[in-house]
Amino acid sequence: MSLRTPVLTYVYNRYKAASTTQDAVVELRVSFNKHQKYMSTGIRLYPREWQQGRVTNRTDALILNKTLDKLMIDVRNIVYDMMEGGNIDIYAIPSKLKAKQRSSDTFYAYCEERAKIRKYGKATDSQERYDRFLRFLKEYGKIRTFDDLREDKVMELDKYLKKQNDMKAKSRWNNYHRFLNSFILDAQKEHLIERNPYDSVNIEHGNDSDGIDKYLTPEEFAQLRKAVMDSDRLEKVHDLFVFQCYTCLSYTDLRAFNAKKIQEKDGKRFYFGLRGKTKIDFTIPILKEAQAILDKYKGKLPIISNVKYNKYIKEVVALAGIDKPVTTHWARHTGATLLLNAGVPMQTVSKVCGHSSIKMTEKIYAKLLPETVVSAVYDVEDKLR
Repeated sequence: MSLRTPVLTYVYNRYKAASTTQDAVVELRVSFNKHQKYMSTGIRLYPREWQQGRVTNRTDALILNKTLDKLMIDVRNIVYDMMEGGNIDIYAIPSKLKAKQRSSDTFYAYCEERAKIRKYGKATDSQERYDRFLRFLKEYGKIRTFDDLREDKVMELDKYLKKQNDMKAKSRWNNYHRFLNSFILDAQKEHLIERNPYDSVNIEHGNDSDGIDKYLTPEEFAQLRKAVMDSDRLEKVHDLFVFQCYTCLSYTDLRAFNAKKIQEKDGKRFYFGLRGKTKIDFTIPILKEAQAILDKYKGKLPIISNVKYNKYIKEVVALAGIDKPVTTHWARHTGATLLLNAGVPMQTVSKVCGHSSIKMTEKIYAKLLPETVVSAVYDVEDKLR
């Protein structure tokens, strides 16, 4: 049994409100099985400008009529697709029409719009991550339109990322795929696309162990700490990194650090704060080495942008004779790992790092060196007898 065909008609002045001084909108009416769906064309006319279903008595009448003709063709094609699929839903036509009109639009422009909403109320570093992704998406240039949101394009992106310094799965997902997928999900909710290519492609997410190796060993840290820099620029970056290691601060929290908030009790100095990313409170002791750096800069750390910091820190570690792809976040990992291997309890390290739970500390920073494990067992040898 064949489906009946919906009837498409242009309707003007449906509410009979138009007059010589009041215009009214032209609507496209879709009628099917005693149901009607009206869609505004956005074209408003006075009564004398609409005759026999056409725009007239206007200098732009030709353009407006072509616009109406194209709209009629687009809706008709949507109806034909529904008939071919065996299911006609006239109330779904507007969203399908919107998706059709958007298909050739710039996906990047859509992401820019959505990023404004997604960034609202988030911490500064989270907002910057959206900005970094948008810059990457624009420079990458192979996912431009909604038509590019296909499985082959996602796989091509993943292969490209893998070639970038052997980027690990967790970094690929957290810094690139996760953001792209979030914008795709938004577009899907708005019916701009029907399918999410990530539903069909198996992209590795990695796991928390991917970040465990991003730290300097005690020997490497000592090597870096004692290294002499060949310029004022690199000396400042060196000092920032060492200060981070002694405080376990992330870059965002390092930038927000205010030495005036340091407190002292029983001769011990400490600092309270809220993590910019999670708003979880943290407490860090200001050790002598960290205080020495603060004194060197008279309480005001020589903060630079995260981009420059990450660029210059590679020069610092090279001068220190360390062959590792160090970034600013390595300082936080290094500090937490040094504390754990020095015997500081996991719960204390968790408080220093500002983690929401000890489980998070265990997952990310529980990298115990072999000698630490051996020492810990020998410490309880007598109790085992």
